[in-house]
Amino acid sequence: MSDPSAIDPAIELKGISKAFGPVQANKDISIRVMPGTIHGIIGENGAGKSTLMSILYGFYKADSGEVWVNGQKKDITDSQAAISAGIGMVFQHFKLVQNFSVLENVILGAEDGAMLKPSLNKARGSLKHLAEEYELQVDPDALIENLSVGHQQRVEILKALYREADILILDEPTGVLTPAEADHLFRILEGLKREGKTIILITHKLREIMEITDTVSVMRRGEMTATVKTAETSPEELAELMVGRKVLLRVDKKPAQPKAPILEIENLRHTDSHGVERLKGISLQVRAGEVLGIAGVSGNGQSELLHVLGGMTTATGTVRVNGQEIDLTGKHSDGQSRRARGIAHVPEDRHHEGLILDYTAWENTVFGYHQAPEIQSGLFMDNAAIKTEAQAKMDRYDVRPPDPNLAAKNFSGGNQQKIVLAREIERDPDILLIGQPTRGVDIGAIEFIHKEIIRLRDAGKAILLVSVELDEILSLSDRIAVMFDGQIMGERLPDETNQTELGLLMAGVTDTGGKSAIAAVDAQLHAKEAREAAQHD
Repeated sequence: MSDPSAIDPAIELKGISKAFGPVQANKDISIRVMPGTIHGIIGENGAGKSTLMSILYGFYKADSGEVWVNGQKKDITDSQAAISAGIGMVFQHFKLVQNFSVLENVILGAEDGAMLKPSLNKARGSLKHLAEEYELQVDPDALIENLSVGHQQRVEILKALYREADILILDEPTGVLTPAEADHLFRILEGLKREGKTIILITHKLREIMEITDTVSVMRRGEMTATVKTAETSPEELAELMVGRKVLLRVDKKPAQPKAPILEIENLRHTDSHGVERLKGISLQVRAGEVLGIAGVSGNGQSELLHVLGGMTTATGTVRVNGQEIDLTGKHSDGQSRRARGIAHVPEDRHHEGLILDYTAWENTVFGYHQAPEIQSGLFMDNAAIKTEAQAKMDRYDVRPPDPNLAAKNFSGGNQQKIVLAREIERDPDILLIGQPTRGVDIGAIEFIHKEIIRLRDAGKAILLVSVELDEILSLSDRIAVMFDGQIMGERLPDETNQTELGLLMAGVTDTGGKSAIAAVDAQLHAKEAREAAQHD
């Protein structure tokens, strides 16, 4: 019987260090990834995970250290060198040409010569084989822009396998998938592992780490703090290794005590600038003292719902706040008037809608509220008072570093989110619209943000929460509404549903009719793709 210790690691990093100016992103990191395993890498924002994988894939050059692949030292100077070494990477934001076909994307950069037809024919045959072997079925002639997100991800994996990658790095691969699509992805990864492929999985979802990986490495502040066998650890231990302290992984809350409706929505419709109807008759109520969670895959109308309610775009239908109808035409209202009516909005995209990154933290704490009388001094704003209040907010919300004069772009994602939350919550709104509250946020900040949402609920506020994270929806919500293709597919109570049922509703499936869940989901996804293709035509 062979000695496992004699087997060369698929990947071995020795003493990797990388600095960006004064910031030490990686500090003397060593890690061994064994062949034919799924190896997870977790850590808080800024822990250095992405930098380390970017070094492995040739995007960055390490300041010091060595990269070994299958027992051989490699000088990986760029992504082409990584591919030549058998390393492929599937990025969180896909690197696909939207108006190219699947086949064209697969051969892009790997053509056999000036004549494309032989390359396309070769790729067609290879894709057929790979699709059958790894459950990666996708129409080779379909345009990328007409594919669902899950199918686009399959194309990225096919690209790597077509280039004969034996080592596959996946960066936050389930962030845009339904639970059913995520389960399908895990089956694909298990199939790749059975065929001897090596998978490195970067994710912040501890449930996924526990479910799919064989080994997990934990990074904190640019250093590797631990590597453990997944079967010998727990989510609680991993969270503590990531943060350096015990973390409450569940949301600690009492039952809601909802009162009268604060927000009432009837037959809300919105058509975008391309003539596509994005909201198709939405009707909802959110009561004082409750969290209504909106579940759904990104792109099914949740963003448009928040934009309409926040005064960022127009719509038809009826919206009432505290019994008073608000204008949806944009003629007599905007975000400023919404705030005057007691609506606060934490947008989904903090970089483009929540912050001005080049401005300081103290300036960002008053955007949208700069006309409030308490910060005025004659014709001008009282900057000294704003800075003093900004400092107090940063202290209360544990923003690090607590420097109001620092530009917003210099804070981590979690601390940027805290700045937005502090600005909106501290204005004591009647309604909080909050989109993707913990997107790209580390586990310590997630705990804090969840506590703030529940504190606001318990103070009698109405919370409309949009999130693609089903764990978050189930933990925070008192009621759950599921959106698909601009419609409400159904409402559920958290204690009376589960991720499987919610996942089917997120894919537009209200009745499987005896079919398997996966078959029903695939049928709905194909139908959605066909509708989108018809709209593009």
